[in-house]
Amino acid sequence: MSDRRLFTRRIDLRKGHVELVHGAGGKASAQLFEELFRPAFSNPALDRGDDSACLTMEGGRIVVATDGHVVSPLFFPGGDIGSLAVHGTVNDLAMGGATPRHLTAGFILEEGFPFSDLKRIVDSMAAAAAEAGVTIVAGDTKVVERGKGDGIFITTTGLGILPADWPEPPGAHRARPGDVILVSGTLGDHGTTILAARDDLPLMAPIESDTAPLHGLVSALHAAAPGVRTLRDPTRGGFATAINEICRASGTGALVREPALPIRRPVEAACEILGVDPLYLANEGKLIAIVPPAEADAALAALKSHPLGADAAIVGEIVADEDCFVQVETVMGGRRMLDWLVGDPLPRIC
Repeated sequence: MSDRRLFTRRIDLRKGHVELVHGAGGKASAQLFEELFRPAFSNPALDRGDDSACLTMEGGRIVVATDGHVVSPLFFPGGDIGSLAVHGTVNDLAMGGATPRHLTAGFILEEGFPFSDLKRIVDSMAAAAAEAGVTIVAGDTKVVERGKGDGIFITTTGLGILPADWPEPPGAHRARPGDVILVSGTLGDHGTTILAARDDLPLMAPIESDTAPLHGLVSALHAAAPGVRTLRDPTRGGFATAINEICRASGTGALVREPALPIRRPVEAACEILGVDPLYLANEGKLIAIVPPAEADAALAALKSHPLGADAAIVGEIVADEDCFVQVETVMGGRRMLDWLVGDPLPRIC
């Protein structure tokens, strides 16, 4: 049946709003798919309209990741919940060494959510997926009553292929004493952007989210440093939480040099006003790499040669420590503990 016969009136994507019926699975749900989601994400697998997708993928090992996105505000300098939903899952695949191929997307919509905002988010997702070279092949939409959903939540699941040149995929458990810790760029950009947008904070200079797909950067890094042991994108909880997770998983400790940590001055200034430590703030376009010492220089050069790694730095090393402590060597030459993030003082950051 053609869209013309099924739908007597088109969705008003400029001034219309989501209603409960759009999540009921009937004609309105089909119309939402046909007029908004399908045009943005169209590909042969999705266009079949089934509840699953049968995909032909290159022979090899498949990597799967899933991530939920509840960021507030939905739109922020440098991105929005749509691009973030794509980048978040693409980067989870990349941290496993995979080349991302396909995504699925689940939408929880609140009754009354403007179609204009939904279209803006969907278009942003489509653009981010195209940039990352992935297709959105399946999905689901549910609508909750007004006041029960805060606009929109998005969950994405990704599939990727682990290339044959990864004999063993990167993992936090593989870090070893003596290994070198690198970061691909400035820390705390995304978290500071969200906090500033949420609190309407006047800044000394513009700050934008660093949200971006990282698999190209990982490919360049791995080509130069094939022995890379661990990759981690420091999202919720930031660098501090990610490095603690790595140490716990590998039964090691870490020594981080504070002067080497790349942090933009506007981020530092905003964090001083807000009373937060930028090392605990989320990034959405940066990675931590743990590499053998013999490959550290090559790894740094490879990161710096890529547009997303221009501010890369060597920031410390993995050390033997049965207590798995992370210590920071300060500018003054002393040391302080860099502990796990306690609680969730920064909710809805991604």
